[in-house]
Amino acid sequence: MAKYAIKREFFPFSHFTPPISESFLAKSVPHMKTPGFIYRDKMLSVTRHEIRSYDGAMIECFLMSPKNQNGKAPCLLYLHGGGFVLPAAGYHYKNAMRYARESGCRVVFMNYRLAPQFQHPVFFEDCYAAMCWVYDNAEQLHIDPERIGIGGDSAGATLAVGVCMMVRDRKHPVKFLFQMLPYPYLDARGTSESCRKFTDTPMWNSSLSDRIGPMTKADRNAPEYVYYSPVEAECFTGLPPAYIETAEFDCLHDDGILYAEKLREAGTCVVLNETRGTMHGFDIMQKAPTTQAAVAARIDFMRRMFCTATV
Repeated sequence: MAKYAIKREFFPFSHFTPPISESFLAKSVPHMKTPGFIYRDKMLSVTRHEIRSYDGAMIECFLMSPKNQNGKAPCLLYLHGGGFVLPAAGYHYKNAMRYARESGCRVVFMNYRLAPQFQHPVFFEDCYAAMCWVYDNAEQLHIDPERIGIGGDSAGATLAVGVCMMVRDRKHPVKFLFQMLPYPYLDARGTSESCRKFTDTPMWNSSLSDRIGPMTKADRNAPEYVYYSPVEAECFTGLPPAYIETAEFDCLHDDGILYAEKLREAGTCVVLNETRGTMHGFDIMQKAPTTQAAVAARIDFMRRMFCTATV
């Protein structure tokens, strides 16, 4: 592994790369369970729900709500990362719980179906179905349908952007207040400078990205492929304001920069936070000062956006 100026606060994950392969996933994924700590936060009420997806399958989600919250609350639909092949990790749940506590919103944490068992576009359709469920059941869930945002990290950001585009293209009535996208994967071409440069960075790199395509079976000739590689879209109008966060030593760094440029060219407001000394998935180190600052910036953005809508 090449030497990169990654901050010491991210050790030991600054020296870790997941061994992504179909055999590894077959052995490890069945043992990755939802952490019990999500039910033990004294400030949150967490309930499990099942949503019927487009093909009739039942998919799992968790509703995280601040306790003693009266009336309709804003909502964040959060889609975890993991290269479309890994379940949510503990830090994904911890981030979502912090979003709920500190932004005063209800978080719907979605566990979509994964590749390679399920192929593209199943995971996009699962997430679209979750959006429909939130919107259609807003009253029962005590959610304000006029104050819904969507977010996701890494591959979860791909899904979040894809759902935004699906909402626009399918003319769904939901009007997302924002898209919140830490270190997003948005360019499946793999030809950016950061992809060429960061082939062996920790946590994620372009060598690992190259393994994902064959597992997802994403077909470049399919009409829905554009959701899998959003920066290749022809139209960027009609998409919500965005918070985009990049990591310095990340093969996906340029994905976020390019998407920000395309949104701005389309007249969409963008907050771009380029973190330094970071690698992909750096917020796995929850107590690192850089992580604390980045998560605070995400929450500040969400709080401001939730306040833009009439309560």
